[in-house]
Amino acid sequence: MPKVSVYDMTGKEVATAELKDSVFGIKPNKAIMHAMVVNYLANQRQGTQSTLTRSEVRGGGKKPWRQKETGHARQGSIRAPQWVHGGIALGPKPRDYSYSLNKKEKRLAMKSALSSKALDNDIVVVDSIKCDEFKTKTMVEMLKALNVETKALVVMPEVDLKVVKSLSNIPGVKPTLVNTLNVYDILNHDKFIVVKDAVDKIEEVYA
Repeated sequence: MPKVSVYDMTGKEVATAELKDSVFGIKPNKAIMHAMVVNYLANQRQGTQSTLTRSEVRGGGKKPWRQKETGHARQGSIRAPQWVHGGIALGPKPRDYSYSLNKKEKRLAMKSALSSKALDNDIVVVDSIKCDEFKTKTMVEMLKALNVETKALVVMPEVDLKVVKSLSNIPGVKPTLVNTLNVYDILNHDKFIVVKDAVDKIEEVYA
């Protein structure tokens, strides 16, 4: 089992914890992690882009000139795609880009992402994160004490608005909960800061 140190908010080591091999110690599957990231990004797309076809552009009801004997190419409407201000041929229309992966793939992708962080020693376990008031400075000092100077994902077991608001003001730092954790966020951040109680919940769900 991977062993990690547990720190308090001042950066002092207060204990050690063993992470379950079945969640944090598997061989990362890069292909399934890539598939999960592509799926996440596709599901974020709004799909509201739209262009007007020749039947939707205003005007163009009259044939611009007669069919023959003009010297011009034959035309039926000034709103055909080849005309300026004409309709768009084969343009995008509103559509749903979302799709889903099966449960086994989702679980494997999540465990692979967590294991990759453990393998790279990018997991920082904290005994608890608390804030008595809305104070970004407190969270900045905590990250400094934990030697976290890059993009970080902070995972908490439950909502604490003071902590969430204080962390949200720091560029590159994203607070999240165990039940909203996703593969994209784990891989998109350099450090994975997780509260000890949140580790227990993650292991309970994915072990």
